[in-house]
Order: sequence, then C-alpha cells, then structure tokens
Amino acid sequence: MPTSIPLSQRLKNIQPSPTLAVTAKAKKLKAEGKDIVNLAAGEPDFDTPDFIKEAARLALDQGFTKYTPSTGIPELKELISEKFRKDNGLEYRPAQIVVSCGAKHSIYNTLFVLVSPGDEVLIPKPYWVSYPQMVHLCQGIPRFIETSADNSFKITPAALEEQITPKTKVLILNSPSNPSGCVYTQEELKEIAGICVRRKIFVVSDEIYEKLVYDGLKHVSIAGEGAGIEEYAVTVNGVSKSYSMTGWRIGYLGAPEEIAKAIGKVQDHSTSNPNSIAQKAACAALRADESFQVKVREEFQRRRDYVAGRLKSIDAIDCTEPRGAFYLFCGIAKTGMDSTSFASRLLDDTYVSLIPGIGFGVDTCVRMSFATSMERLEKGMDRLSDWIAKL
Repeated sequence: MPTSIPLSQRLKNIQPSPTLAVTAKAKKLKAEGKDIVNLAAGEPDFDTPDFIKEAARLALDQGFTKYTPSTGIPELKELISEKFRKDNGLEYRPAQIVVSCGAKHSIYNTLFVLVSPGDEVLIPKPYWVSYPQMVHLCQGIPRFIETSADNSFKITPAALEEQITPKTKVLILNSPSNPSGCVYTQEELKEIAGICVRRKIFVVSDEIYEKLVYDGLKHVSIAGEGAGIEEYAVTVNGVSKSYSMTGWRIGYLGAPEEIAKAIGKVQDHSTSNPNSIAQKAACAALRADESFQVKVREEFQRRRDYVAGRLKSIDAIDCTEPRGAFYLFCGIAKTGMDSTSFASRLLDDTYVSLIPGIGFGVDTCVRMSFATSMERLEKGMDRLSDWIAKL
C-alpha cells in the first residue's frame, strides 16, 4: 500500500465543507436524546404532494424503469419549455433544455462546458457553498464580488464592473439567494444583463427558489432582460424547492442550443439519464396548478415574519429581512465571535443548530433556516434570545 495515494491535481483546491463539524455534532447530540432545534435545514419541511407520489407509483406499475434519453424524456422537456414560457417569459425549445440529477448537477455541468483552466468565474458574496468548489473542479478561478447588508447583499453594477478582467468568463447569479434571501428586481437585472452582453460574459442564473418570494414581489429571470442576453444566459431551476422534492433529484436548465448540446454530451458519458421514475413525477408536478406552492409560500412568509420580528428585538444580532427563499443571514459581529464559534457555542449551550457563515464566504454572519414548524421556531428563538442575553 502506498503511504499516500496520488490523487488528481484538480482536487488540490477543493475544501471540505466548514459546516460539517457543526451538523455532525447536532446529529450526535440528537442521537443522544437531546432536544435539538434544527435551524440549519436546507430543504422544505413539507412532504411531497400525494399526486406526485401517485405519478411515481403509476410509472413503477407501468414498468417505466428503463434508460431514457440522457437529457430527459420528451414529455418532461416539453413541460419545462411550457413552464419557462408561462412563468418566466422565456422561449426555450426542448432542444435547449437539459434535465439533470438536481439543479446542482445542472450548474456543475454548465460550468464544466463553459470554463477552461484559468478562466475566472464571478461569484457574489455571500454565496452558496458549492459554487467556488465547482469552479475549482472545473480548474477555473473563483473571483468574489463583495456585497453589503445595506444593499440586501446584492451586487451593484459598479461592483460587477470592478471585478471583470480579461479572464472573466462566467457570472453566477442566485435570485432568490441562498443564504441571504435577496431578490433582484427587474431594473437591477437589466443593468447586470447589459454589462454581461457588452463584456461577453455568460450568466449562470440559479433560480431554484423561484416560487418562494414574499411581500408581493415577482420573480424575474435575467435571461429575458435585455437584447442579446439570451445568447449568454443559462437558466437553472428544478422541482426540489418548488414541490418539496429534494430527494427526487430532478433539476433542469434552459440554454443556448450549442451549450445545451455540449451538456448533453457530458451527461451521455457521466450520469446518463436522471432517474426515470422521478422524471414522471416531475411531469405531474409541472402539470399541476400552483395551489401547493401558494400554501407553502404563505406559510414560509408567516414564519419569516415571526423570526425576523424576534431577531430585531435582539440587539447583538443584525437581521436583513429576506425577500425570498427560507433563510435569514444574520450579522453576529457585535458578539465578538466568528461564525463557527457562535454556531458551536449556541449548539453546545442551547441545542439550537444553525450554519456558520464562513461556509458562504462571510465569517461575521450565520445562516438561520425557517424551514421548520412554528412550534420549533418559537422554541429556537426563545433559547437564542435567552442565550444572547447571558453573553
């Protein structure tokens, strides 16, 4: 046995998730019988609707268990094309659509076909933890754009322009955002789109939280905002958050046809098709009306209002109210602790679990999820408030 295995050089910049230690500790404490209040969840706490489960059962009964086309069955791609047209005002033909094993898979495949060694990918901070690691796997260089809570953690045109270099190839945009919950307006997206077209920069638009926007806001897709942007935009979405289907692993994208074909080649030789049964379930989801989504959105807004209201009464925490997704990205600088220390001590002392902001690129914040019941949120807020008061 060699003393060390010579792994691929492309792994040298890949970092383990800094959140794993905290989440592992929370699981251990729960296994020991502790009453853990989990405010770390990254998925809806609602079950998949029964009509979607029934579609999966029917697929099984009908023997729909064989290989499908690598990029998805025609029925599903037609429904996604219709969804893009109806919900987003985007014209993606089925040949421009690729169904993958989750939105994460869609994003990775897009970066894989666009990014060459040494290309720079612009990523706003805070970012979803996997974006920089995906760029490293593609042998690109992440280049971060700073944001501020004063602007709801959204990039400005000036900040975007400042980070563009001759090596810039891609901008990753996430609206609604994980972890900040920020939602870009149509005017903001038009300005960003104009810059990207002028500077010939591709935009990977992660819109997985599209159906979770609050306060009467309307989700806007950058791919429809400006002349020429459709040639540079890849729109990523999926059924995980919209239909509470995280484990079904169905994501999809719409892209210029040349990019879609290239991604199809990658899937041909890597994963092949997404799960056949889950594709049929996704068809049922996309055919449905929005009653389930409306119910979930209203409940998440009720929870957001409660948690944001409680946090505003805690002087040591700065809370920027999210306009989408189901997270609050809370400033903890006044406590004098970094995010890992804060999360670890809170868990040890109160059995409340949340995610350190360092994993999202901001060590002065923590991410708090409200994807749990009001009863658990009330208990978590009570424990947090009492703990902060004793610091």
